Amino acid sequence: MGAGTIQPGGGANTGRRRRRGGGGSRPMSEINVTPFVDVMLVLLIIFMVAAPLLTAGVPIELPETAAAPLPQEDEEPLAVTVASDGRVLIGSTEVPREELLTRLRGIAEERTSNKVYLRGDGEVPYGEIMVVMGALNAGGFRDIGLVTDAGGPTLDTDGTQGN
Repeated sequence: MGAGTIQPGGGANTGRRRRRGGGGSRPMSEINVTPFVDVMLVLLIIFMVAAPLLTAGVPIELPETAAAPLPQEDEEPLAVTVASDGRVLIGSTEVPREELLTRLRGIAEERTSNKVYLRGDGEVPYGEIMVVMGALNAGGFRDIGLVTDAGGPTLDTDGTQGN
């Protein structure tokens, strides 16, 4: 095989690199992502702390029961609330009672799930909760869950109320 000679300055990576100009360096072509990652991590922490604070609702006193919580759904169920002063809210929007049925029908057409959670303050009479439940049924929502706080009283096997 042939043996070659390497000429000074002609081979790849032989000898020292020559600097052009007055000793300045070439501009880097890579992006420094370290500050970007730092900012993203700080924003992630801020949003993780702030996200639970964004779910503000109407303050009501839910009745307590010993029922188990419902399993999670693919689509977030609609939440309808009857406040202690009789106001009806769909999500966090107050709806006049005369418009409740038409709003529910419009919402039912847009949704794929007919699951709805009905939240009623413990001070609201049972009849008013049933009026709203009837409007939900007439509006196209057939899967209605009543929301309560866990840890309430239970009925024992002999029919008496226990804790």
